[in-house]
Amino acid sequence: MFKNWKLFRRRNFLLGLGAFASTVFFDAATTRLTFYQKVQAFYNSKRSFSVVSNASLRQRAAVKGLIYGAFPSVDYYSTLSGDKQLQSTFIRQCGLIVGGFYWSGTQPSASTFNFTETDSFARFASKHGMLFRGHPLVWYNLIPEWLTNKFKDPRTSSKEIENILINHVSTIVKRYAGRIHSWDVVNEAIYTEDGRTDGLGRSQWLKFLGPDYIDLAFRVAAQADPKALLVYNETALESDNPQHEARRTAVLKLLERLKSRGVPIHAFGIQSHLWGNETPFSPKKLKKFLADVASLGLKILVSELDVADKELPKDIGVRDRIIASVYEDYLSVVLDEPAVIAVITWGLSDRHTWISDYAPRPDGAPVRPLPFDSNLKPKLAWNAMARAFDKAPKRTPKR
Repeated sequence: MFKNWKLFRRRNFLLGLGAFASTVFFDAATTRLTFYQKVQAFYNSKRSFSVVSNASLRQRAAVKGLIYGAFPSVDYYSTLSGDKQLQSTFIRQCGLIVGGFYWSGTQPSASTFNFTETDSFARFASKHGMLFRGHPLVWYNLIPEWLTNKFKDPRTSSKEIENILINHVSTIVKRYAGRIHSWDVVNEAIYTEDGRTDGLGRSQWLKFLGPDYIDLAFRVAAQADPKALLVYNETALESDNPQHEARRTAVLKLLERLKSRGVPIHAFGIQSHLWGNETPFSPKKLKKFLADVASLGLKILVSELDVADKELPKDIGVRDRIIASVYEDYLSVVLDEPAVIAVITWGLSDRHTWISDYAPRPDGAPVRPLPFDSNLKPKLAWNAMARAFDKAPKRTPKR
């Protein structure tokens, strides 16, 4: 799964160091120090990640009316089923688990669906009192060969593609009706770099069905399971730079259009694949964006949180402090928005993370982007998340 990392072109617009960048002061007296020495001195002297009690992230989130969950790994259920230690950590720490419903896996041929992995996820969630979340139903990426060929065939009609989408979404959603918390119905439809005035990416779905393919997917999903939380999920929105600003604007326009047309969309997922060394976010701009989303009557999920450490120092102590600071700074801003109902990390342990392949360190050191290390021991990132949950305003959970 995810062997071709070039497919993930949109996930290179990620967030950076957070509030730290505006705090460190570089003056002539400190020019002899390297940047990372300054980082180390700052975090050693100024930042504490102490926590109160041994409560799990699941428990801390629940106290505030929030959900904490995670995606096990890029290898679907096989990773989780073969790792008892990982299972026990998931059970204790997570109130939600994400199952991968990538089209290439769930419908490998035009006439065949494969639910072996996803059924296993559903059973695991049910057995351990966890919510179950599905990702994604409609995406431009990870399309099976049979559908790629259908897209390329000049004889293929728009009606054929419409029927394929309807059959795929309705078949999957009906199967898990009553067992699912939420669906990422459409994933990453925005790509402003393609130059369309509406900001939509020029996918095959757009080519054959126009912008209404998004409406169609949500309507079909709602008909198949009226009780599921239906989510639009998007990436590269967090940073304070022109690209992310343009994408935030396009996302809001899309959400406004869907709501104005009576499309049954209930929530928005902000992926939050962050970097530890890049452009900081603007708390003011991020808060406004989230408030604008909430004003449409939508809930918000932090849907795929992790922090890449590719360009950070090799020293684990320094690296972990920087990563932890990004987690706490970001979540402290995001969780101030009452519409945010969930925080989901894209992985739980450094043992299993897509960052190892997508953004490996040039020095060959293992990456450390998640709350637990490769031995499933909690890191400072865990502390940072715990602190953010503990400080978050309490809200009443709706779903």
